[in-house]
Parts: sequence; structure tokens; C-alpha cells
Amino acid sequence: MEQEAIQAALREIAAETDATLKSLGLASLCSAMFRDAGMEIVVVGGSAIEFYTEGAYTSGDLDLCLVSPGSLSPRRRQELMGKLQAEGGPRSWRVAGLFVDLLGHVENFARTQRREIVGPYGLVQVFQPEDLLVERVLVSTYPSPNEEARDCARKLLAVALRGQLEMDWPEVRRLAALPEYDNLAVCEHLVAEVSDEIGVESPLHSQTGSDEF
Repeated sequence: MEQEAIQAALREIAAETDATLKSLGLASLCSAMFRDAGMEIVVVGGSAIEFYTEGAYTSGDLDLCLVSPGSLSPRRRQELMGKLQAEGGPRSWRVAGLFVDLLGHVENFARTQRREIVGPYGLVQVFQPEDLLVERVLVSTYPSPNEEARDCARKLLAVALRGQLEMDWPEVRRLAALPEYDNLAVCEHLVAEVSDEIGVESPLHSQTGSDEF
């Protein structure tokens, strides 16, 4: 993108009063800028859940990871983010009133495809919801109970169980059973809990009948 177009986009993002639309706009601008530089990025963590829940959960910052192979030096990070008039670095910046974290290369175990959202300045890649859910459930219980992570997982579950977000439930089960997560019983319990509240059958109904949390 030309610097003039970047400046115009930054003004629009800074003026946006809806927190989720503001974050999406910045994610779209960052994606376009990195794409022009020959790199792809993906929205991860709470930021991705914010987009999937359309603001039912708000992250408060923008979490990004690199998809493209190869390294990105601190100097190159600062050069790229400098085009956005960013303050800070080399992994966390403030841009247009939002904090942006570039967390290194993406790490995931899901076999499903990353999702794409159309943003005002181009496509935004978003981390797989199946991996997000199992990861957030893990954080909610280990190494100690985390109510914020649990609430985040419940909100992601709610939109999926209501049919507002496509979720590959066999893939959720497979991920939760992996040694990297090893939290299938906890996932089954939370999915059943939210399913009961919404009034639908749990798509992760345990064949063993385990109620362990």
C-alpha cells in the first residue's frame, strides 16, 4: 500500500468507535501491509475469538502471528510497523489507539483450514476455531483455574452451538485428545454445560458418560 493510503486508513481506524470494527480494520490494514511485503499474518488468541463472536468477547488488543516461513528481524519489524506510525516494539506496539502484538510464527495442531474475513483493506486470516477452543479450555484449567479464559471459551462455544460459526466437532475431539492438550474430558464437560444452557444436544457427547471437570 502507498503511504498516503496507509495514512488515510489509520485515520479511519482511529475514528472508529466500535471496538471490534476498529480491531478488524487494523488487522485488515496490517495484513495488507505485510502481504505487500511478501508475508502473511494470521489473527490468533483472544483477538480471533473476538472476531468469531462479533464482539461478544473483546480482547482489547490485536494478536498476530507470522504464517510465512523465514525470520523477521527486529529491524524489519520496526520498519514495517513504522509505516503505521506505531509506537513501541519490537514485538508489541500501539497503533491508532490499539495495542498490536506480533507473537512470532504461528503454531497450531488443527487440520482444518484457517478462516478468512473480509476487512475494509483486504482479507484477514483468522486462526482455526477448533484449535482456539481447545487451547482456551486448557488455559481455563491449567496450571490453575482461569475464569476469564473459561468465559472466553463459553462465548466461542455459544456462537458455534447456535450455528453462527462452523465448528468441526470431530476435529475438536481429536485435538483435545492429543498429548499437546490432553483435556478431552474437560472439553466434553464445558461443551455439555453450554449446550444444556442453550437447549441443544452436545456435539461432543461422551460415550463414556464422564462428568469429570
